[in-house]
Amino acid sequence: MTIPRLSIGVPVYNGQDYLRFALDSIVRQDYTDFELIISDNASTDATQEICRGYAAKDGRIRYYRNATNIGASGNYNRVFELARGAFFKWAAHDDVHLPGCLKRCVEVFDQAPPNVALVAPASEIIDEHGNTTVISVECLDTRYPRAHQRLANVLQRVFWAPAQFGLFRFETLRKTRLIDPFFASDNVLLAEIAMLGEIWEIPEVLFQRRLHPGVSTNVNRNWRELQVWFAPSQRGLKRFIPPPIRLGLEFMQSIARMPLPARERLLCYKAVFCVWYPRQGRRFVQDCRNKIAIRTRMKKALGRVAE
Repeated sequence: MTIPRLSIGVPVYNGQDYLRFALDSIVRQDYTDFELIISDNASTDATQEICRGYAAKDGRIRYYRNATNIGASGNYNRVFELARGAFFKWAAHDDVHLPGCLKRCVEVFDQAPPNVALVAPASEIIDEHGNTTVISVECLDTRYPRAHQRLANVLQRVFWAPAQFGLFRFETLRKTRLIDPFFASDNVLLAEIAMLGEIWEIPEVLFQRRLHPGVSTNVNRNWRELQVWFAPSQRGLKRFIPPPIRLGLEFMQSIARMPLPARERLLCYKAVFCVWYPRQGRRFVQDCRNKIAIRTRMKKALGRVAE
């Protein structure tokens, strides 16, 4: 049996509304040396029927269905465990890969040195109708020689984290914690990848992330509900820690487990304290200002009504 060069993992739960768009955008790519692994997280809608239909028509597609919902992080990691290619990428059930996306990423990897761990195209945000809402999303191009420099770049810039859906070297990705069971764990994944190697961004927009009313950050009203979505059965005190604080702790844990020289490890810790925590502090202050401004406008509006 010929092993494909690229493995694409699609973790999905109740994705019937956008799943066909996502799968079509992959199977119609001009780069064809891939396997498409779908892990259905015990969906209750038409997801199973859709997936079986695609698998019946395309031999590159392997469909698996979990007996119970194992959480988002478990399902993301399951598709990686089933992969066989030298390169791996995740593909969300509601995103779109524009023509040439896979071919371009593989071409860049073929020309890149071995220390490049991730290649990702520039991305844009689309809505439920496919209309572009954000043209330019963050750049995570980390072509620096030292791990702490690359880590600082990720800590400073990461927000949407579309690079999570780029192409990884399989062997490098296997050294990470993958998608851990907590909200925004993709940030930690990209931080670990940055410490292990370079991230190259292709300046062409070849990937579209879809934000719609059914996306997890809209359906789940707060970070506690998002935590359950990531890992329904998680136990321990960490599940009670708000994301900004927890992410800082997780970054520190990741630095501790990376194969780094002592000085470089200390500089990575410094990057968390000098880049991540100040950034979160600024966001907290801005959030407080926004809340105060909203309350002030509401009070003024109520005052005018009373008059």
